[in-house]
Amino acid sequence: MNRLFVSLFIILLSSISAFAETARHNLIFFIADGLRPGLVAPETAPTLARLMAQGVRFSNTHSMFPTFTTPNASAMATGHKLGDTGDFSNTIDAGFQVPGAGDSLTPFLESDPILGDVDEHYSGDYLNQDTVMKAAREAGLSTASIGKLGPALIFDHTERSGEQTVIFDDSTGRPGGIPLSQEIKRRLESVGLPLEAPSRGENSKAGDFQNQGALQSNDVQQSYFVNVTTKVILPKFKEAKRAFMLVFWSRDPDGTQHNQGDSLNRLIPGINGPTTLKAIRNADNNLADILSAVKSLGLEETTNIIVASDHGFSTISKESATSFAAMQNYKDVSKGLLPPGFLAIDLAHALNMPLIDPDAKYQPVSLGEHPKRSNGLIGGDKITPRLVVAANGGSDLIYIPDGDRYLAKRVVEFLSTQDYVSGLFVSENLGKIAGTLPLSNIDL
Repeated sequence: MNRLFVSLFIILLSSISAFAETARHNLIFFIADGLRPGLVAPETAPTLARLMAQGVRFSNTHSMFPTFTTPNASAMATGHKLGDTGDFSNTIDAGFQVPGAGDSLTPFLESDPILGDVDEHYSGDYLNQDTVMKAAREAGLSTASIGKLGPALIFDHTERSGEQTVIFDDSTGRPGGIPLSQEIKRRLESVGLPLEAPSRGENSKAGDFQNQGALQSNDVQQSYFVNVTTKVILPKFKEAKRAFMLVFWSRDPDGTQHNQGDSLNRLIPGINGPTTLKAIRNADNNLADILSAVKSLGLEETTNIIVASDHGFSTISKESATSFAAMQNYKDVSKGLLPPGFLAIDLAHALNMPLIDPDAKYQPVSLGEHPKRSNGLIGGDKITPRLVVAANGGSDLIYIPDGDRYLAKRVVEFLSTQDYVSGLFVSENLGKIAGTLPLSNIDL
């Protein structure tokens, strides 16, 4: 009995020791926004390829919702599906007029002020779920989230003081951005880094039907974020002698893929063009610099690295042979192509209901015009619309505020005739509608 007790005691001590060692480890979560695993190879992304060869693979990651950033960020940040968080896409029907979005009912959530507004409206936490970074912070870890506007803040969106979790994104140093603590400001100044994050510059130019988009990856802005990470945040965390959690959300390749100018009015080379390859290499270089800093600071043995992508990407055509909107003339759209807001325009026309623009002070949308940000309120008025279209550029959300099942069937019947529609998923609250699948089939 004594020998058995001694053996069990030794095993227990070993387990406690192993747990204590694990508990001291740090975590760096690196997300390459919009990166497709199939494009990770030694010649395109040597750092990521090396990690994948060593076993750090993200080939099984997938979107929670096809295929936008903030819903996937909400899932990564909380571990909850979208039915819990309510963050169904980058643009949603918020259920109220959001001040930071110009009082729009359909805000674009990649914004620090807008995230603050929706938090305030929904009892301080619009996701209604604790994030893993909040849990880490409350457990005594040092925490920081750096990179793309929106998802960077989502990881600890209820802590907006800058005194606990350090946040750096596009709005850092600008009105509406999360403030920096005095200590962080001093550290930035000591290494010669500005207090204001640089803009995306040329990389932010999306182009239009006449002008080429970006031909440059997001190098300057992301170089700043990497320098902040390696010269300010990681040294600070090492000095604190506490375990830490750091998120680095790389806007590339996603931001560049959205704006790439390689295919003006053409489908080839599309998303596989040279500008996208620059963006993938840019993200890869960012990761390499962070890993190098971890090693030089002596943190390599105690730091775990998780690499993920939030969603993939595709090249799309804007042609349609069935759309009423595509048959109209617009000053900023090539003849025959779908204009911004085509779904709202088509639905309003098919239902013979007026269309107003929630992002243009709720002005009516006339023939030959399109909604400013593609969103639309159809029928009723700005307080009680019959339909709300929250456009997201590929997977749009249609809300029926009063739950009218007959109206839902009319919407489905019309959409089923359009060549730009593939899957139609409908809330079970609206009943079974032929030609659709329930939202529960995709865990929404």
